[in-house]
Formats: sequence, structure tokens, C-alpha cells
Amino acid sequence: MKSKTHFITTLLLAVSLLASVGCSAPLSTREQGGLVGAGLGAGTGAIIGSTVGHAAVGALIGGPVGLIAGALIGDQLMGQESRRR
Repeated sequence: MKSKTHFITTLLLAVSLLASVGCSAPLSTREQGGLVGAGLGAGTGAIIGSTVGHAAVGALIGGPVGLIAGALIGDQLMGQESRRR
């Protein structure tokens, strides 16, 4: 079971890395926040899910939740940056 969790975590990190490298323009603050949030959410979800024996489900739930939260935080930071300019 531990190798399955390790595989899923590695796969999620690889997909996140490929998604960020594939962009031709620099990432906006919103996009950076979403990417960081998705990674943290998936990792946290996997850790919490592993305590009850369902790390993959935890990562699949935590990733999108983290993505949304990170994007919202990044959007707020973008708003602050634009108001400063």
C-alpha cells in the first residue's frame, strides 16, 4: 500500500511540474497561487488520507480544494499589486 501512495504522490508532483514548465509566458500571481495550493492541498490530503488508509482519495480531494484556495489567495494578491501600481 505504501508504494501505491508513493506512486500517486510522485505522479501528482510530475503532472504539476509538467504543467508549470509547459507555459510559454511567466505565471501570474493567481496561477502561481493555484499551483502552490494544488500541490499543498494534494500533499496534505494524501497525508490525512493515509491515516485512514485512503491516501489517493485524500490527494484527489485535497488537490482541487487547494487549487481553488490558492487561486483565490493569488487573485487577492494580484488585486493588491494592481492597486499599488
